[in-house]
This record gives sequence, structure tokens and C-alpha cells, in this order.
Amino acid sequence: MWNKRADTVVHETEPYNAEPTPTALAEGFLTDEDVFYSRNHGPIPDIDPAGWRLTVADGHGMSRSFSLVELREEFDEISVVATLQCAGNRRAGLMAVREIPGEDPWTQCATSTARWNGVALADLLRSCGVEENTPGHVEFVGPDVSDLATPPQRYGSSIELTKAMSAETLLAWGMNGQPLPRVHGGPVRVVVPGYIGARSVKWVDEITLRDSPSDNWFQRVAYRVLPSDADPDSAGPGDGISLSSVALNCDFLHPDPTTTIHGDEVRVGGYAFAGDDRAVSRVQVSTDDGATWIEAELAESQGRWAWRHWSAVVPLDAPEVELCVRAWDGAAATQPASAAELWNPKGYVNNSWGRLTLHRPPATT
Repeated sequence: MWNKRADTVVHETEPYNAEPTPTALAEGFLTDEDVFYSRNHGPIPDIDPAGWRLTVADGHGMSRSFSLVELREEFDEISVVATLQCAGNRRAGLMAVREIPGEDPWTQCATSTARWNGVALADLLRSCGVEENTPGHVEFVGPDVSDLATPPQRYGSSIELTKAMSAETLLAWGMNGQPLPRVHGGPVRVVVPGYIGARSVKWVDEITLRDSPSDNWFQRVAYRVLPSDADPDSAGPGDGISLSSVALNCDFLHPDPTTTIHGDEVRVGGYAFAGDDRAVSRVQVSTDDGATWIEAELAESQGRWAWRHWSAVVPLDAPEVELCVRAWDGAAATQPASAAELWNPKGYVNNSWGRLTLHRPPATT
């Protein structure tokens, strides 16, 4: 379905929500289209690129409209390598602590990285008269209608105008050198590097400048971290903590935990990602639940908005060994040890230590 690999883990078919296996996600620094995770809230629209138009409004009467051809001809094309990560990434770890009804059990693979091509959102906004350092917010709306909201409504979100005017935020029409696929927001989507994927609205066709954040249900109600004792069904607009920057996160991608390891050591690896403009500075792996740590090797950085791959050789001195991994960012912040510390009724922002249990045959005599 949707040109995804046969081993893709599909959580829902309508709306289509799916993630790759860890093995597939580990295959490259850039994530191929058939591997890239897909998070949707309603049916995926089918939009003719030739007929697509984007309306930009200031909320006070100003309005301009752009076709895809006009965007390409009127503005310089830019390219940004950026990791997108679902706010529910690693929710399965929170579900192991306590049930989270009605939510998909995303593993550590609801995250992917691509090279995005398009126009800087700041260039578009400047052409519409928006000035630097203007206070406010920018709202994005797509044509996909979701019945998760009551009443059903088009998907929308917003970011601060300062982030919208940053050089990395773009309207993307290309992904890894190809036209943006329909399932990933084609013909044009927003890409907000460093922020949760929910802010990178797909199939965007309306942009509105606002004095306050969007009133859309997905901004005011859905993507918010509630207290652990809250009832998500009765949560109202503005309750909880609104999500924007991705929390520092790290997890294993290989080896496959179902594989029996032969030998007394093994090379393990995965990804680490620090949202907004924070950099991953260190990754450590432990075989004794954090009593001691092994420094991992970090792959070369591919840009401030992208994940870092890491690897480490660790000893296996028992038939079953549980590994854990944590990352540090440039401000010396690191991750909490336990998912139990982070449990919340919507299952967002599990950035506890990644864990992996490996098995090897017992030594023979």
C-alpha cells in the first residue's frame, strides 16, 4: 500500500498510519520513500499539482494566491536535510507501563530523514509584506478532513512567526531528489525542522498570519501533553503543554532482537536526534542498566536539523543481556531512565532510555 515495503508495519489503513521496521530504517542516513513513516489524521487527498493553489492571508484582508509553477519561478529553490519525528514516536514503551486506549503503538521508527527541496517560507512571507521580528503565529491548513475532531475539520496547525521566518522552514515540493509523493504531502507540504511532525502540515493550501496560535483542534487540543491523571476525552482547548520542539531522543535500530548473537561481543547501532537547533553531542550504551557506560561512535553530522547515527561494540557476558542507550545534547541535557517517569494519557514524548534485549547461546564446555 502507498508504495511501501512489504515489511512495513501498518497500524491503520484509514487513516493510513505506518512505520518501517528498525532494520529498514537503519539502511541509510536518508530514508527512502518506501521506508519513510506515514502519519495521517484523515483520508489522503488526491491533488492535481497543476490545479493546486496556495492562499496566503494576513487575517486583516490581505490575500495572495500562488500556483506551484509560480512558487518555482518567483522564489529561489532551497534544500534542507531534516529529520521528522512523530510526537507519538516510541509510544509502545509508554503503553508497556500503562494502557493508552485509542492510540497507535508506534515503536522507535516513527521518525525518518529526507532531503527536502522547495521554497523558504520566509521568502514567501516577505513577498506578502511580512516583516522580520514581527510577533505572532503562522497557521497552516490542509485539505484532509479528520473525524478525530468534533465536529470533523480540516487538519491544521501553527508555529511561531519567528520559526516561520527561520531559514530552515520551507514549503517542500521535493523529497530526496524526486517530486514529493502524495502519501508524504505532495504536491506541497510544510517542513518545520526540529519541531514535531504534526507541525509540518501536508498538502498545505492555506497559510494565515495570526496574533495567536491556531484554533484548529489539532493545535489547541490534540497535540498537548496532559498530566498523568487527566482524562483525554474531557480535555479542553489549551489544557496541558503544547508540543513544538522535539525532545532529545535516542534508540536502537540494530541488531534485530530476534536474532541469536554468536560471540562474546556485538556491534549495535541506532539514531539520536535533538530537536530544534540542539546538537547531539554524545551517545552512551550500557549493559548494566546505567551503572557503567560505553561511549558510542557518532557518524559524521549531516546538518543541524538531522539525526546522528551511532554505533558501539558491547560485550555479551550472559545468555540474555539488556542494553540501554542515552544521548546528550550540546547543553549537557540527557534522557530520563524510565518510561514510567514520562507516562501521559496520550502517549507523547517518550524520550526515555532506549532498550534492547539480546540473546546468545550459553557457552559450551
